[in-house]
Amino acid sequence: MVQQLKPQYTVTWIRQIREIPQAAWDEMALPLATPFLEWTWLNNMERSGSATANAGWLPNHLTVWRSGTLVAAAPLYLKSHSYGEFVFDHQWADLAHRMGVDYYPKLLGMSPFTPAEGYRFLIAPDEDEMLLTEMMVAAIDEFCDRNNISGCHFLYADPDWRLLMEQVGFSKWLHHSYIWQNEGYQTFDDYLARFNANQRRNIKRERKSLEKANLRIEAIEAEDIHRTTCSRMYDYYADTCDKFGWWGSKYLTRKFFEQLSPNYAHRVVFFAAYSEDSDGPVGMSFCLHKGDRLYGRYWGCREEYNHLHFNACYYYPIEWAIVHNIHSFDPGAGGRHKKRRGFPARPNYSLHRFYAPRLQKVLTNYIDEINRAEQLEIEAINADLPLKEVN
Repeated sequence: MVQQLKPQYTVTWIRQIREIPQAAWDEMALPLATPFLEWTWLNNMERSGSATANAGWLPNHLTVWRSGTLVAAAPLYLKSHSYGEFVFDHQWADLAHRMGVDYYPKLLGMSPFTPAEGYRFLIAPDEDEMLLTEMMVAAIDEFCDRNNISGCHFLYADPDWRLLMEQVGFSKWLHHSYIWQNEGYQTFDDYLARFNANQRRNIKRERKSLEKANLRIEAIEAEDIHRTTCSRMYDYYADTCDKFGWWGSKYLTRKFFEQLSPNYAHRVVFFAAYSEDSDGPVGMSFCLHKGDRLYGRYWGCREEYNHLHFNACYYYPIEWAIVHNIHSFDPGAGGRHKKRRGFPARPNYSLHRFYAPRLQKVLTNYIDEINRAEQLEIEAINADLPLKEVN
């Protein structure tokens, strides 16, 4: 009888994603629905100075190799604060402080500054996912114990992967995003037909306000996206962030935007507003797309125009999504304006494990109660949408 030998794996922690061959990483990342775990996107975060130790995002990526071949990876960051995550864990940090536990640094798994569902471990095809998952979790536990890390947190978890991680002991925390879904729409008028009469009139009025201001919006895609366009998008992004002061969330550098062309232009679509007498866009929104999904990220304008924000960030992307057979559109963080425009609250989950026993005990004892309260909030939001009843 020939004895079957178990594969020999090597676990390595990597401080820069460029240490990992792009082709090996993307063999695992490209098949995923999300664009935000692809090598180019994550490398751009690091090379641009957006996700770095100086910004409080120290890359600390976990990789698993077999005979020199990359078979699993997890983009991870050591965080010295909670900014740029959009999952607000300050109450946990405050509790840790009152318990005498150092909450920071913490180990975080997410695509930096990107509140979009889809984070997961990357696993090579034909590999044993559960075996590698258990191996990676064990490596994370050992790393955090050895370095006195308070906890490990995975944000905006992929729904299927979340179920796997619950099996290895991570606790789920329920949140919500506002997600538009294409219910078989063929035209923008089909989308409008879902609203009650009052809100349908409001949206038509907001659309017509562009005509009154002599504005038009055009989509800029793929080969038409140039470095100068990306740099202009940074100007608008920075201006919008500056208007909100401390809460402005200005995390990305100009270099990040400029590096989108040409390396990531195939994923990008800008919705640019032009006036009759402008020599360039007077406002822009920045979206990304992959497969049947569209993601809104940032926007800004040169001067204020009535309802330009709604058109550039919601209506024109929805129109584009219908034409391009997009199934879902995640417009980004926040929800005050979104639910009135047909973006229901949809559940998403983060995953957590604390290494301080008392903190972990509180999480285990109370997280179900926290999740029930969040579920009630989701139901209340969706009960107030201005949509017609569907029989």
